[in-house]
Amino acid sequence: MIFYHFFSNPWAVFALKLAAVFIFFLTAPLVLGYVEHKGLAHMQSRLGPMEAGRFHGWAQLIADGVKFIQKEDIVPDAADRRIFMLAPMIVIIPVSLVFLVIPFGPAAVSCHAPAGTGGCGFWGENFDVGIFFVLAISAISVIGMLMAGWASANKFSLIGAIRGAAQLIAYELPLVLAASAVAMQAGTLSLVGIGDAQKAYWFVFPQIAGFIIFVIASLAELSRPPFDMPIADSEIIFGHMTEYTGIRFGLFLLSEYAGIVSLSAIAVVLYLGAWHGFIVPWIPGPIWTLAKIGALSFLVIWLRATYPRLREDQLQKMAWKYLIPIALVNILLTMIFKVVF
Repeated sequence: MIFYHFFSNPWAVFALKLAAVFIFFLTAPLVLGYVEHKGLAHMQSRLGPMEAGRFHGWAQLIADGVKFIQKEDIVPDAADRRIFMLAPMIVIIPVSLVFLVIPFGPAAVSCHAPAGTGGCGFWGENFDVGIFFVLAISAISVIGMLMAGWASANKFSLIGAIRGAAQLIAYELPLVLAASAVAMQAGTLSLVGIGDAQKAYWFVFPQIAGFIIFVIASLAELSRPPFDMPIADSEIIFGHMTEYTGIRFGLFLLSEYAGIVSLSAIAVVLYLGAWHGFIVPWIPGPIWTLAKIGALSFLVIWLRATYPRLREDQLQKMAWKYLIPIALVNILLTMIFKVVF
C-alpha cells in the first residue's frame, strides 16, 4: 500500500527518477575515465597509473579527483570572465539531460503511475520524439565549446573551438540520417518504442551501414581519436580547454566521458537491441543495457590507442563524400524494405 501511494504521486516518481539519472550521470563517466586511464596504461605500457594504490594502482581515480580539486582556478586577465566561467556548465548540462530519456529496461507489467510521470519503466521520460530530443540536446554542447574558445582570449583556444564547430556541422548530418533510418525501420520516434521493436531481431543486422556511420559520426562529435583535431595537443596545445585549470577543466573532462556513455547508450537503443538479450535471456534487461553500453564505451577507448589522428581535410572529405551519400542510400534501402516487406 505504501509503495502504491508513493508511485501514485507524480512528484515522488519524478524525484526518484531524477535522483537515479543524477547518480548514474555522476558515476558512469567517472568509472569510464578510470577504465580509460588504466586500460590505456596497459595498451601503451605506461607504469604511472599503476602507482596510486598498493594493488595495481586501485586509487588512481581518487588521486585524479584530489588533483583537480587542489589545482588553482586561474582565469586569464584578457578573458571574458563571465562567459569563461559559464562555458563548462553549458557543455555539461545538455549531456546530462540525454540520460533522462534513455530506456534501460522494459515497461513494468502492471503500471499504476498517472499521466505525466513518464510511465512505469527503467527510464526518466518516454517522449514521443525521443530520438530527436537526444540528437538535438547532445549537439548543444558545441555552444559551450565556442564560448570557451572565444572567452579564453587565446588564438589556439579559438582555433580549437572553430574546428569543433566545423566538425559538428559535418558529422551531425550523417548522424541524424543514420538515426532516421532506424526510426523508419521501427515505425516510431520514441526510444522506448524503438527498443520494443527489436524484440525479434536487433536493428544492427539490417542497419549495419547505419550503425557504422553512427559510431564514426559519434566519435567525431565527441572529438575523440582519430577525430580529435579540436584538441590536437601537438598543434593547438589543448584547444578550447587550454586556459582552463582545476575543477573547471575537470568539468570538461567529465562532459567528454559523459558524452561517450550517452552516445553509446543511444547506439545501444537504436541498434543493439536495447534491453533485449541473447543466449541467456533470463538476465534482467537493465543488466544487458549496461553491459552493451560498457562494451561500446570500451571500443571508443580502444580506438584511441589504435588509430592516429586524421587531418582536417581528411575528416571533412570522409563526412561529405562518403558518410552522407552512404547514409542517404541506407535510408532509400530502408524505405524499399518497409514498402516491400
